[in-house]
Amino acid sequence: VQLQASGGGLVQAGDSLRVSCAVSGGTISNYAMAWFRQAPGKERQFVARLWSTDQTNYADSVKGRFTISRDNAKNTLYLQMNSLKPEDTAIYFCAAKYSSVSSDSRWWYRYWGQGTLVTVFS
Repeated sequence: VQLQASGGGLVQAGDSLRVSCAVSGGTISNYAMAWFRQAPGKERQFVARLWSTDQTNYADSVKGRFTISRDNAKNTLYLQMNSLKPEDTAIYFCAAKYSSVSSDSRWWYRYWGQGTLVTVFS
């Protein structure tokens, strides 16, 4: 399975941005999917996850602002980010594991995309 993240960019605080993760070599509906992010000098942290019948879970820091979703026909995972803040600046990684359950632990996921950089300026 290969994951290809895209859609990052430079945006102003308060703006919206959607990042994508194209999945190849597997059917996205069979995988638990997640987004993590890593800011400079910090550890990779959980952002959002989606699994099974579109169950979702979010980190408290993004709850109400970010939405994780998938398009099964396009085999693609999305992260819609609204009301962006400078502290959201990070490299965003998508992750996957063949499973009907999920986890918010980065160590649980088997497959990782290469990351896409999101920079939010004030």
